[in-house]
Amino acid sequence: MNPVNEPENSALPENASGGELDSYQFSALNEKEQSDQSANLGFILDIPLEVSVELGRTQMLVNDLLKLGQGSVIELSKLAGETLEILANQKLVARGEVVVINEKYGIRVTEIISPMERVEQLR
Repeated sequence: MNPVNEPENSALPENASGGELDSYQFSALNEKEQSDQSANLGFILDIPLEVSVELGRTQMLVNDLLKLGQGSVIELSKLAGETLEILANQKLVARGEVVVINEKYGIRVTEIISPMERVEQLR
């Protein structure tokens, strides 16, 4: 196999076992390929996503739900301080923790879901 950007008759160094080592050079992406990739990404940048953060879940009877009033406390499945799930279009994409900045709540992303975990969600 002829390495990229190498002449056909170039001498390759030999390794300790007497065999030849393959030498490969990879060419950098040219500007056209990079701009094509940017254009492809730009095509989806304005697609809206519903992003939500799940604090926890619970199940209730309708009767109990109707009894709720201002100041009622609903017990959730997660404990205080546990990581929260960040969902995009109802699919888990990251995990994070609650932060308060200028008296407003926010989420600090602590973990991005790996591609393998995302594939497993599809099952």
